[in-house]
Amino acid sequence: MKTLCLIIVLSPLAGALAAGLLGRQIGRAGSHWVTIAGVLVSFVLSLLVFWQVVAVGSGPVSIDVYEWLSLGSLVFKIGFLVDSLTVIMMVVVTFVSLMVHVYTIGYMRDDPGYQRFFSYISLFTFSMLMLVMANNFLQLFFGWEAVGLVSYLLIGFWYTRESAIFANLKAFLVNRVGDLGFLLGIAAVLAVFNSLDYQSVFAQAPDALGQTIALSESIQWPAMTVICLLLFVGAMGKSAQVPLHVWLPDSMEGPTPISALIHAATMVTAGIFMVARMSPLFELSDMALSVILVIGALTAFSMGLVGIVQNDIKRVVAYSTLSQLGYMTVALGASAYSAAIFHLFTHAFFKALLFLAAGSVIVALHHEQDLRNMGGLRRRMPITYWTALIGTLALAGFPGFSGFFSKDTIIEAVRHTHIPGAGFAYVLVLAGVFVTAFYSFRLLFLVFHGKSRVNTEVESHVRESPAVITVPLVMLAIPSVFAGLLIGPLVFGDFFAQSLFVADRHGGLAELQSGYHGVLSFVLHGLQGMAVWLALAGILCAWWVYLKQPELARWGKQRLAPLHRMLEYKYGFDEFYQGFFARGTRGLGQVCDRFGDRLLIDGLIVNGTARLVNWFSLRIRNVQTGYLYHYAFTMILGLLIMLGIRFL
Repeated sequence: MKTLCLIIVLSPLAGALAAGLLGRQIGRAGSHWVTIAGVLVSFVLSLLVFWQVVAVGSGPVSIDVYEWLSLGSLVFKIGFLVDSLTVIMMVVVTFVSLMVHVYTIGYMRDDPGYQRFFSYISLFTFSMLMLVMANNFLQLFFGWEAVGLVSYLLIGFWYTRESAIFANLKAFLVNRVGDLGFLLGIAAVLAVFNSLDYQSVFAQAPDALGQTIALSESIQWPAMTVICLLLFVGAMGKSAQVPLHVWLPDSMEGPTPISALIHAATMVTAGIFMVARMSPLFELSDMALSVILVIGALTAFSMGLVGIVQNDIKRVVAYSTLSQLGYMTVALGASAYSAAIFHLFTHAFFKALLFLAAGSVIVALHHEQDLRNMGGLRRRMPITYWTALIGTLALAGFPGFSGFFSKDTIIEAVRHTHIPGAGFAYVLVLAGVFVTAFYSFRLLFLVFHGKSRVNTEVESHVRESPAVITVPLVMLAIPSVFAGLLIGPLVFGDFFAQSLFVADRHGGLAELQSGYHGVLSFVLHGLQGMAVWLALAGILCAWWVYLKQPELARWGKQRLAPLHRMLEYKYGFDEFYQGFFARGTRGLGQVCDRFGDRLLIDGLIVNGTARLVNWFSLRIRNVQTGYLYHYAFTMILGLLIMLGIRFL
């Protein structure tokens, strides 16, 4: 098992190093073959490990590879934890990454940075595998920061564009805010448990319930609440939860393949995975779960609304990612960890499919991304259309598709939980179903249906993308349809029994489990609930507004101008952060430079001291006249002064 894990992790790294350092020697073809081979090896071996854990029942295995550092009794190690949660993440990450690697051959074929791009995405895969396979907080933090660094490189891959440089700096800085909280959370774990090993920390967690952490002289908070909230701040940054969500839509400045890789199965799911992995800690703090529940619900609904008014095809899909991450976060807050991971699992396939389908359209239209300049592409791009339709149905939660099973489970889990804020969250996630169906089918109708609005010069050249692009679409469409059938073992079975912990008092998902009688029964039960009918209503409204009565969209924009403007400005988060933090920080820096550096330090302390010495020297040197009687007079005068002081 140890050898298998090392090969799985190091194969993408070897491919990244080969393409990055030897790209000129091995050429473009060599770069994509060596990286694809590395990820393929990881995927095949991940399936093998998955089989050993699930079918053979090898159980959770913690493997220490080597000791990195020891400080007295504290030992930091590099190692792997292989259990059901790890193996499902390994399979998802490597499969989606493999599809993205193959797709990149067609999408980036004319880009001068071809070899560099393959090196980056293979390095990204290595970083994510290190994160999900870690058996301790130290290695988790390494993978956490590594995916952040590589995402910075990939978002700004086209570094000659100012918008790309702005976007990658924005992503980097916003994630540093979350990572500060994450690092403080890890420090708190070390302070409370004197260990960074998962199994050791989880075993000690119940004993730490009575401990507190002093936030100030008069404020004492339960240690578990502080640890969980700090760790969740890190998850908010990586998984783009309100208010640390602003970096993710701007990350669309990177090439489409990396948009799919970042948004589907890797970086943005790291926060969801981390909270699920830390379920033995989060289950000990109802306050932390309540915060997670409310923030997830706000993200799911509010970001879905913003997706309705976006006209960039990739940004619509990006805001759908924000919304779906909100659903996963809501599930975590409801203690439905298996439902959150199940939605992560299904979402990885249909979201990667939608991003790659959007990329197929962008390539066919000569890199046009505005929905207002599309339309009528269904007949010209049939494979892209049908796969995009499958992804859209899965995203909207249409009965029978993978997204239906995972999203409906989350909604029902929230309805049955007793965590504070559950009622508020339930209303928002239920309303979000209509919003999701509406904006997702708005995109589908504007791109593939209706009259063509494509530039006449471009339209004559529009044709289906080559097989290197369409084959990954088909491969991702298959699990987008059928992955939901695994709901039995993944959510209501004991698949995660040894990986995820749920306290007895948080048994909302257990109530659903008692009523689960198979996939068909789940679908029939779903048809009786509001979620399915809200999804169908959203689809019909999008069809009516954007196909049958397109003037309704213009009418609605005029009548709801304040709301539309607020959504266009994305609730003003970007403007506030840019004005208050970015400009405010620069303004503070200018004040410190002008008054602190130039006036106080340079003007008064450094130059002022020199001027004072110079002034004093100019006056003192007048005493040095060279006449003996002046010196004698001075000596006598000094003697008289000292005598006067003595007798006084």
